[in-house]
Amino acid sequence: MTNSLEDYLETIYMLTQANGYARVRDVAASLHVKMPSVIKAVLELKRYGYVTQEPYGKLDLTAAGEAAASLILGRHTLLKEFLVLLGVTEETAEKDACSMEHFLGAETLARITEFVRRKRKIKAVRVPV
Repeated sequence: MTNSLEDYLETIYMLTQANGYARVRDVAASLHVKMPSVIKAVLELKRYGYVTQEPYGKLDLTAAGEAAASLILGRHTLLKEFLVLLGVTEETAEKDACSMEHFLGAETLARITEFVRRKRKIKAVRVPV
């Protein structure tokens, strides 16, 4: 699956989580793209078995689509938290995490996960003075 399709899938997932549904126009607005671009992406996601849609209706994630989107969002969230821990601003961390989530390998992601978990534990143990 392409990076772009991952972004569409992640956006559909987040809209569904937030609103209970996702529509083509909502995805277009979220990603700042035109509706024909979303329609083309949705057709591809349907071929992967990730999305279903009644004609002109809302977008529904299949179980496979929800699982894939959840993994993508998890990577994004992890990378954003990692970058913020490094001192990157929230805005930059959000943008950079979106780019990085598509390219990092499993070993790198595993090490980042360990790093973030260790930092969380350290923060939780600190006692205010």
